[in-house]
Amino acid sequence: MNWTTYIKSYQCYLRIERGMSKNTIDNYSFDIERLCLFLEENSISVSPITISEETIQQFVYHIAKQLNARSQARIISGLKSFFSYLIFEDYRSDNPLELIETPRIGRKLPDTLSIVDIDRLIAAIDLSSNEGERNRAMLETLYGCGLRVSELVTLKISDLFFEEGFVKITGKGNKQRFVPIGSYTQKYIAIYKDNVRSHLNIHKGHEDTLFLNRRGRQLTRAMIFTIIKDLAVKIDLNKTISPHTFRHSFATHLLENGADLRSIQLMLGHESITTTEIYVHLDRKHLSEIMNTFHPRK
Repeated sequence: MNWTTYIKSYQCYLRIERGMSKNTIDNYSFDIERLCLFLEENSISVSPITISEETIQQFVYHIAKQLNARSQARIISGLKSFFSYLIFEDYRSDNPLELIETPRIGRKLPDTLSIVDIDRLIAAIDLSSNEGERNRAMLETLYGCGLRVSELVTLKISDLFFEEGFVKITGKGNKQRFVPIGSYTQKYIAIYKDNVRSHLNIHKGHEDTLFLNRRGRQLTRAMIFTIIKDLAVKIDLNKTISPHTFRHSFATHLLENGADLRSIQLMLGHESITTTEIYVHLDRKHLSEIMNTFHPRK
C-alpha cells in the first residue's frame, strides 16, 4: 500500500472508531500530507511502514525552519497519532516519533471581550433585515451558552429544551452534553425562529437546522467568522476576534462571577479540567479576591 491508501484507512479509523469531526480529520491528514510533500521534494522513497526515525528527524528540522513552536508541536502530535494507529493495526512495530521531542510552548491565553464590548457588537447588528435578527440570535447563543462555532451551525430545533432551560449540544467526537440556556437567549432565538425562519423556503435536509442562510441551508463556519469580523470593524474594536472569542468570554465571565471550574468544564464540554484551567490565568486579581475572601488566614 502507498501513503494515500494508509491515510485513507487512518481517516476511516478516526471517523468511525474515534468519532472525530471532518475538520479534525482534515487537520490530522494535512500533517501527514506535509510529510509526504517533504519526502517527494527530497526524492526520499519510503512507505509509512519503512520510514525511519532519522528521516522523520530530517522532516522535523525542516518544519522548524518554517513554523513556530506551536505549529511544530501540532504536526508532531498528529504524526505520532498516525504511526500509533499503524502499530495498532500491526502494520509496524515501532513509532518513529517516539524519541522526537515536542517543542516547548507557552500556554496561550485566549482573547476575551468585556461585557461592554459584547453589548456594543450586538447593538451594531442591523435589525432591519431578516439576517440581522438571525445574527443577533446567533451571537447571543454563542455568548449565552459558550458554544464552539461548529456546535452553533449544527444546532437543531429538536435540541432546544426551553421549558427545562437546556439545549442539547453535539460537540467534538459526537459527544453530547446539556448546556443551560437563560431566558434572555431563549427570547432572541424565539424571535428569529418564529418571525424570520418560519418564512424561509427551507432546503430539503435542513428542516431541523436552527440557523439558516437566506437560501434555507445550514450556515458555514466561515460565514459566522465573517459576520463577527464585520461587526468588529463597524464598532472600531481594536481586537482580532472570532466566534471562539465569545466562548472564551462566556467562561471568563462565569469564573469572574464565582462559578467553579468543574461546572464551567461541563458546560464547555472539555474532556479534561486542565483545559478549563486556562481561564484561571486570565484574571489573577479575581483569584486574589477569592483568597482574601475565603481563606481562614487571609
